[in-house]
Amino acid sequence: MSTSDSFASTQLTRRHHHTRTIRVDAYERSDGLWDFEARLADVKSVDFRLASGLRAANEPVHDMLLTLTIDRALNVVAARAESLSVPYPGYCNTIGPAYGQLVGLNLMRGFRDAVKTRLGGVAGCTHITELATLLPTAVIQAYAGVVLDTRDASAAEEQSVQPFQLDRCHALRTDAPAVREFYPRWYRGPAGQDATGCSGAGATDSA
Repeated sequence: MSTSDSFASTQLTRRHHHTRTIRVDAYERSDGLWDFEARLADVKSVDFRLASGLRAANEPVHDMLLTLTIDRALNVVAARAESLSVPYPGYCNTIGPAYGQLVGLNLMRGFRDAVKTRLGGVAGCTHITELATLLPTAVIQAYAGVVLDTRDASAAEEQSVQPFQLDRCHALRTDAPAVREFYPRWYRGPAGQDATGCSGAGATDSA
């Protein structure tokens, strides 16, 4: 049976056991900074016995909140970590101050490596550290069109700086068909025309 068949089978039954929820909310502040609240929760649909005692169904095993204040240049200017529900009360929830080490980092300059070095393993909380590593792409999404110029097509005719999102994933390589279609000004592939509108000598369309 293939993987797709196993999902489609009408002979299978399933029992729900666990839900992990990760959410990131972005807030633009009146002082020009942004607050990003990243929250992770683990909830079981069955009673769960921990070394610290029984956790009843639907009560969170983990509920972690990491708040970073970021400037428009993607620098972390403040950080706060909170452990709202933990499996080992009085122990897990003492690590919050360690996340002050995120202050001064830039989300687009070695951020994840720095997080791992400063807060990986026993130096931090597995789940709060995981939240930190998710924030760079979440911040970029929040900043898109507000802080970062992501205009395309006709809106980009007067644009002098390449849109931030280009050359950051496989679909938006500057030699990819998607860029030729949606960001023709910045296309660098063999499409017969370059970004200036000049014909490319000997170019062939491979799309």
